[in-house]
Amino acid sequence: MVMAAAFAAGVGHTAMGGAEAQTLKWGSPREIGSLDPYSYGDTYALSVLNHVYEGLVRYSGKQQIEPALATAWTVVSPTIWRFTLRQGVTFHDGAPFGADDVIASLERITHPTSPMRGELHGYKSARKLDASVIEIELDSPNPLLLNDLTNVHIFNKAWLVANNSLLPTDAGKGVEGFATNNTNGTGPFKVVSRRRDTQTVFVRNAAWWDKPVHNLERIEFVPITSAATRVAAMLSGEIDFTNSAPLQDLSRLSASPDIKVLQANEVRSTFFGFNWRQRLVESDVQDKNPLRDIRVREAMYRGIDAAAIQSRAMRGLSRTTGALVAPSIPGFTPELDQRLPFDAAEARRLLTEAGYPNGFSFLMNCASDALINEEEFCQAVASMWSRIGLRPNLSIAPRSQQTPKRVRGEFDVVAFGWANEPTLDSSSLLTQVIHKKDAAAGVFNWGEWGDDRIDTLNAQAAVENDATKRTAMLTAAMKIAKDQHMFLPMHQQPMAWAARSRIVSLVQNSDNKPRMWLTVVK
Repeated sequence: MVMAAAFAAGVGHTAMGGAEAQTLKWGSPREIGSLDPYSYGDTYALSVLNHVYEGLVRYSGKQQIEPALATAWTVVSPTIWRFTLRQGVTFHDGAPFGADDVIASLERITHPTSPMRGELHGYKSARKLDASVIEIELDSPNPLLLNDLTNVHIFNKAWLVANNSLLPTDAGKGVEGFATNNTNGTGPFKVVSRRRDTQTVFVRNAAWWDKPVHNLERIEFVPITSAATRVAAMLSGEIDFTNSAPLQDLSRLSASPDIKVLQANEVRSTFFGFNWRQRLVESDVQDKNPLRDIRVREAMYRGIDAAAIQSRAMRGLSRTTGALVAPSIPGFTPELDQRLPFDAAEARRLLTEAGYPNGFSFLMNCASDALINEEEFCQAVASMWSRIGLRPNLSIAPRSQQTPKRVRGEFDVVAFGWANEPTLDSSSLLTQVIHKKDAAAGVFNWGEWGDDRIDTLNAQAAVENDATKRTAMLTAAMKIAKDQHMFLPMHQQPMAWAARSRIVSLVQNSDNKPRMWLTVVK
């Protein structure tokens, strides 16, 4: 959806040409953990850093792949792709862009210690043919290589070398480096100051290779984790835009003549994942892990009143799902979307049959500032599970505190959200989350779940160029995960943005990524 209506002049801002006219104040629901786009596979952080760093290709405002730092590409063979690089591009520090930068970036993101190493499926190596031509060699055909490359941001090799940053950082493990707090991209904006948890300031890159659509000179990115404070800031004109308008306050925001609310459902699906290890992290059952029993997982599924979650916690704005991916994602089918019915009596019967007539306790990990209304729906689900005899110990804390615990596997049940970006294909979920953890897959497999049949189907789909056959394989893999109740599906979450009337053009896609280089203000 594109918002391009002309609104009345916003409160507290000067007319076009004034000192503040081309400054956009972005009220974010949370801080990004790092300025290094390779530090963590966080879609939101990547969407912010897309303003600074670019890939060989990118998604357009209509969510179509288009050239970026590469102007053309050729499939030389099923496993070799040749890219012609854009000439005349410079990094923010003035250094010229070329083949060495691409190769260094590809090596960095696929390094064994990179938390983003699974983003480039089948990558084997890259070679420089000349200063503006490179070839990427794959272990096997990858029909989604271009999709993958939209998330491979290009660094300046000389800058990485000078700042001892050729190796990737890892926000989830607390591994930092120069790129954690400093940037040097080729994108439409460059970072000029950053006070963590307070404000990051971006200014227009006057030397950007592309013809700007936007008229912004400055973006002030301000994390405002409190929903009430964020709403107050929108209403007062303290901020111009938020990509997370609280669902409970949409009517209040819409009532203001100076604010436009944009609503839709995004491609991100939410679900609960389980600890599949031999023992629970925190429980009164010490000798085994009840969550490894499919009857227990089914009981927990049947114990969730999804209609109540949708109407109360999500204010009627989410899309309840039985599938782990959204309808627009290849691999989805209406059959996978069917949920088990809410049935508390059957849930209690299943727990008894599994040997837990009195239930058991477990540690439930949710974040207060990650998924939309995560705290509310986690509290509601915990209450529902309590009614079938379970005893969840609900841990709710900011994402910055919960993520390291998740990476370390310190949970028994965890709230999860996955948008399948950048591929917009269920292979993303199957590879990054569901796959058993190995050198290049299962990066987000925090609970040691998995099924060899799923991994085999996913591997076959990864090299299948026939779209119909490939999608059938993905669907079959997703069906196994569904039949095993490997995860408990919840909903595709709503997205609600709010923009003051001085924003006259703003693109909102289902990937929920603000693209300020396509934004015009008055």
